[in-house]
Amino acid sequence: MDIIASGKFIKFKKKSVEDLQIEIDNQVKNIIENPEAGELKKGDLKGIRVLKFRFNNQLFLLSYEIIEDKVYLYTVGTHENFYKDLKKYKY
Repeated sequence: MDIIASGKFIKFKKKSVEDLQIEIDNQVKNIIENPEAGELKKGDLKGIRVLKFRFNNQLFLLSYEIIEDKVYLYTVGTHENFYKDLKKYKY
């Protein structure tokens, strides 16, 4: 399965502390092993899945989409403005 990460995803990951970077990598591996791990969104974000995970007692969300044999990683971050930013990025 090919992985294609957006610029926004890569930028967030690079700015994050090393432990969070490792956790993000673990979550991406989880997505590859179980592509339906995230919650499927409806409405404007139809087709996109959001995987929720905790790091240092803070909730993070990772958005992705699977098209054919490719995993598109869109955004990752805290809940604050997450969906608003995702809508701007996706469309």
